[in-house]
Amino acid sequence: QVHLVESGGGSVQVAGSLKLSCRNSGDRWNQWNIGWFRQAPGKEREFVAAVSRSGSITPYADAVKGRFTITRENAENTVYLQMNNLGPEDTAVYYCALQLKGSIGSKSPDDFGSWGQGTQVTVSS
Repeated sequence: QVHLVESGGGSVQVAGSLKLSCRNSGDRWNQWNIGWFRQAPGKEREFVAAVSRSGSITPYADAVKGRFTITRENAENTVYLQMNNLGPEDTAVYYCALQLKGSIGSKSPDDFGSWGQGTQVTVSS
């Protein structure tokens, strides 16, 4: 069974950085592509980035390309999201999830499941 827990959120100033973690307390971690999504108040959940089982494929949303980096450490059962040069538009609750269907590159939340509880990221000027 997979149980995902996000951590690392917080409040930062514009242009600051945060590193989010998504840890799995279950097994068979490296069988799954993992995605990060975010949801701001009043908005739909949107794709941020994903990483393939091996870590070699990492698609990103256009809004975060060049600023965010997703990596995975299978030995640690953890996926990281390094976020640099943050702006107010990045304020949201960030979630990680397993990709249950489709292929790496899918940006639909409907293709993902076993969502974590989320971690809040707030960027202020």
